[in-house]
Amino acid sequence: MANDETGAIRSRLLAVREAIAAAAAQAGRPAADITLIGVSKLFSEHTALAAWQCGLADLGENRVQELLPKQDWLAQAGARPNWHLIGTLQRNKVRQVIGRTALIHSVDSLSLLDEISRRSQAAGLITDVLLQVNATGEASKHGFAPLELDDALAHGWRLPGVRIRGLMTMAQQTAFPEETVPVFTAVKNAFERAARRPDCPDGWTVLSMGMSQDFAQAIRCGATHVRVGSAIFGPRPL
Repeated sequence: MANDETGAIRSRLLAVREAIAAAAAQAGRPAADITLIGVSKLFSEHTALAAWQCGLADLGENRVQELLPKQDWLAQAGARPNWHLIGTLQRNKVRQVIGRTALIHSVDSLSLLDEISRRSQAAGLITDVLLQVNATGEASKHGFAPLELDDALAHGWRLPGVRIRGLMTMAQQTAFPEETVPVFTAVKNAFERAARRPDCPDGWTVLSMGMSQDFAQAIRCGATHVRVGSAIFGPRPL
């Protein structure tokens, strides 16, 4: 990758980190509590490597078929970021990703959760996951409705081979980022209600909310992980 492209990533990454620090300060939280995940979807392996070399320890991909070869390529280059799967995961792809992720953010059904449990147990592993919440009610979004969470957690917390670390959500697309606050607040409240349950296990610590356009609002509402693509990497390739 050309030095000017690496320099552009370094500059944008610094700006995102400064915005994270400002949002965290507004919420009375330390910036160190926020994990920044760079979403390298559709960007080349060289671009993802450059971001890692600029100090970005966590990378996220939407699709298994892009995650795995990119992960292998970076490993051969000596880079081993924490890999996050943040897009829809089909059950027939679960066997390919077991043991390959730090966190799967997008568990959107009990059948998918059961398959991750089965495959993980067979491999002798424990897979960390989040339940995806559809808090906007949009048909285009995947995930559990807020009213389904109690039963889903009661089921998932008992499964072997899988550890539910928290919740993930996506707010609606809007030209006015402050409009996302009610969605993020609702998911934060659901997260806290779950934490108060007597059957809540250790490790219930992750709230994945916010993308390039609304991560500041998400942090103010309690996000621990933000998923940022274009604000770090620039316009996404077509």
